[in-house]
Parts: sequence; C-alpha cells; structure tokens
Amino acid sequence: MSASEAKIPLNNGLSIPLLGLGTFVEGHAVRHFNIGVHMSEPSQSEQIKTAVEIALDAGYRHVDTASIYFSEKEVGMAVRSRLEREDFTRKEIFITSKLWNTFHDPADVRPACLESLSNLGLSYLDLYLMHTPMGFQNVPGELFPRKNNMILASNVDYIDTWKAMEKLVDEGLVKSIGVSNFNRSQVERLLSVARIKPAINQVELHPYLAQQEMVKYCQSNGIVVTAHTPLGSPQPNFEEQILLDPVIIAIAEKNGKTAAQIILRYQVQKNIVVIPKSLTASRIVQNSKKRHPSLLSIFRITFPINRHGCESPQLRQKKERR
Repeated sequence: MSASEAKIPLNNGLSIPLLGLGTFVEGHAVRHFNIGVHMSEPSQSEQIKTAVEIALDAGYRHVDTASIYFSEKEVGMAVRSRLEREDFTRKEIFITSKLWNTFHDPADVRPACLESLSNLGLSYLDLYLMHTPMGFQNVPGELFPRKNNMILASNVDYIDTWKAMEKLVDEGLVKSIGVSNFNRSQVERLLSVARIKPAINQVELHPYLAQQEMVKYCQSNGIVVTAHTPLGSPQPNFEEQILLDPVIIAIAEKNGKTAAQIILRYQVQKNIVVIPKSLTASRIVQNSKKRHPSLLSIFRITFPINRHGCESPQLRQKKERR
C-alpha cells in the first residue's frame, strides 16, 4: 500500500487519508506580533493548481487548504478537473478547509463556510477546522484587524464558535469538524461541552517538536492528530535544517530514502496525519511512495525532541498564564 492510500478512522465512522497535500504556500509576508503570515501571490496561483493536479495524479486523495491560505480556488479547479475526467469520485477525495479567526462570531460561521465552498466549487467539505482558538474582531477587509499596532481580539468564546460549526454538520455542509492549534486544556474544555466531538486537532508537529503528551491525550480521546508542518516549522530556513539533521540523514541513507520520506514515515507510523506542502513535482511524488517495511525498528532511535518550534506569541502567552 502506498502512503497516499493509507487511511485512519475518525470518531464519527468516516476516515481520513494519512497523507495529504498542504497548500500553505509562502508568498508575501504580513507580520503582526512578529508572526509571518504568508499569502499566495497571484503569480503562484497556477503553481498551486499544478501542484494539486500532480498530487492527485500521484494518488493523493487528501488536500488541505484554508481561507487564509488563498489557495481554495486553485485547489477547487484542480479537484474539479480530475472529477470531470472521472479519475475518481467526490467520495474518494478528502478536502479540508478552515474557519479564519475573524469569523468566530456564530453568525459569521456559516457564511464563511459557504464562501470556502464557493471558492472550491464543491457542495460540501470533508473536514472544517477552527483555525485557532483565538478570535479576532470582524473588521471588513481586515484579516488581522489592529488598533495602535495591537490585534483586535474578539470576545467570542470558541465554545460558541464550535456550536455554530456543529450546525454545519447537521446541515450537511461539512462531514466532520475539528480544531487547529488547540492546546490540551482547550481541547479538554471543548470536549466537556461539545455535542459533536472534534474529529481532528491539527498542530505543529515534527521530530523537533513531537508534542508527545498532546498526541497521547488526543489519541486516547478519539481525536486524530494532523501535523500541519511535518517537515519542520514555517520559519526561515527551518525546513532545510531538519532535512539536514545528521540522525535523519543517516536513517535515510541506510534505507535508500530521502530525509523527507523518513520524517513523514516517523509520524505516519504513530497514526499522525501528515500534510507536507510542496510545489515541486518530484518531491510531491516521492512523498507518496510505498513505505519501507522495516522502518519500525529503525525508528527506535530517538530524534532530538522539542528542539525547535514556531509558536505564536498569543498561544505562548495563554499557556504561561494557565
């Protein structure tokens, strides 16, 4: 079985492919609180569409996007072109998108979801995630609303946002709902009141930031964990650093694999969904290759855990206050 064919069950009876294509593409940076938020430039649109087409042709059946990535339209065009070609049916492709922070007000949740569906040209999402637990005020035209250089946080409780997302499932607009960038205490609080249990928690996860306790907690409570940065944190040159790690390179050379394949295998064997991003055809195809059957014993080697990570100041401050 190829990496792109393997699936893991969700807590609602559905399943998600363990390998997907991420479409968070670095473009021009908008910085707030020293956070680099990369948005796709118009010139990259065709590259994103082509990357998704290459992935689908290579056997991927899982594509991850978000309204803030500005890649939904390109993902939709690529998916629909393959559906029209009858390469696969809609039920065979898993599409994830995310609710952005400015739309946490319950009244904004459904319109935001409908906009994502319109961008994608699809009638439903397989998975809709709350992008972060932190809501921003909904200021027209502002993705990061500020006053005096400070983010304008909303007073909307993410519990209320979640309840509005549950209604999307009831309506059939989304098959599954989940969260992203939630810490354990936030997940615990959500589980205590949720009518529909979150199917996924998508977080930064890679050998340098293993988040073992978070993974253990989520999995023990029936929540699948997705690594949104499986090849390293989205800070400058980080991916190059992790791909040059001597331990990882040694394992890769011993098994005739690339460093990226080893890193992805390390996480997939832990039943963690991985969504590596790439615009390079050869890398997209390499990441989907059949997994080496004897890697389980090799991965008893301990990677340098929790060495590096990229966490927003808001998330860090919330943890420090608890």
